[in-house]
Amino acid sequence: MISLNLSPSLNPGLLLHKTRTRLSALPFTNPKPFNHRYPLGLSPIRADSKPLLSVSLTNPVYSSGVSRKPRSIPAAATNSSDSNPDGDYEKPDLGEAEKKEKKAKTLQLGIVFGLWYFQNIVFNIFNKKALNVFPYPWLLASFQLFAGSIWMLILWSFKLYPCPKISKPFIVALLGPALFHTVGHISACVSFSKVAVSFTHVIKSAEPVFSVIFSSLLGDSYPIAVWLSILPIVMGCSLAAVTEVSFNLGGLSGAMISNVGFVLRNIYSKRSLQSVKEIDGLNLYGCISILSLLYLFPVAIFVEGSHWVPGYHKAIASVGKPSTFYFWVLLSGVFYHLYNQSSYQALDEISPLTFSVGNTMKRVVVIVSTVLVFRNPVRPLNALGSAIAIFGTFLYSQATAKKKKIEVGGDKKN
Repeated sequence: MISLNLSPSLNPGLLLHKTRTRLSALPFTNPKPFNHRYPLGLSPIRADSKPLLSVSLTNPVYSSGVSRKPRSIPAAATNSSDSNPDGDYEKPDLGEAEKKEKKAKTLQLGIVFGLWYFQNIVFNIFNKKALNVFPYPWLLASFQLFAGSIWMLILWSFKLYPCPKISKPFIVALLGPALFHTVGHISACVSFSKVAVSFTHVIKSAEPVFSVIFSSLLGDSYPIAVWLSILPIVMGCSLAAVTEVSFNLGGLSGAMISNVGFVLRNIYSKRSLQSVKEIDGLNLYGCISILSLLYLFPVAIFVEGSHWVPGYHKAIASVGKPSTFYFWVLLSGVFYHLYNQSSYQALDEISPLTFSVGNTMKRVVVIVSTVLVFRNPVRPLNALGSAIAIFGTFLYSQATAKKKKIEVGGDKKN
């Protein structure tokens, strides 16, 4: 056992600091000789600290065979003794950097939301313009998926966005969600072709109702607050449908089927794609678009293919310039993909609750914009029903967010 007798009047920290300073001036090419001069492993100690002696050979092994790690000095103390002999240590102020980072993130999120709303408005306006002169939604829906597929292929080919790793299990898992996405997309386009855009979006705000019903049938449970939140949605949609000037049973049915398709897509995606971790939201949507195109276009040829050529000539005659019609169709296809892309980017950056609230406000913006552009007549009761339905979707997003917090809290306790 090693023992050292040090005089109480002698400050070992100050002595070691001076000795180390003198040794640093010697022509050593390797700092290890310092340890040879102090074979007992005396570690340097701050001059302003209490006398402390640390005896620890470099990870010594005792006769019993038990090794013991050497005692270490905190990084702050080591840095301050090396660079500042007086022992003063100032912590850097990170407040300004954090504020700048928060502002930059808020600005980026605002840009994503702004693009999401703007692109959605542009799609709805030019999609409706094209359908007004060319009422064949199966072809237009196919072209929109085609435009999105080409967009993603360009990004992948020129390495503007990382290409996903495609495997057979992934494709098999994606077949179901892509099928339901196809049903939801074509049904919405059929509804757009028969009724006002605003009415379709009011009916599509009832999507949470179908989500709760189908999820409950599959075994999920919801608190009473969630069930109560869907009541104003049902009441508002019913009032809007009864008072809608452009009411059409086909348009109403298309919007309702679209809700069913997208709800089943979301439910099926959670169940079949749980094991898929190597793909992000944007690439996932790109793959779904490609598969949906393969699903939809052959059926589109069968359903309305014989009407496309006569309908095209009527559309050109109605518009006057072929370039105008091409422009409408092109914008509807490009902005359909862009607004979905922006929604996935927004979902990656924010919480599901904020996304749900943003999606609710998006419907309000789209409804108001299309009413102003197409000057659709709106009755007071129709506007009231629309407002009640949209307010119900807001209540639903709040109730489901509380449900998720309760579930997360329960998981942590378990």
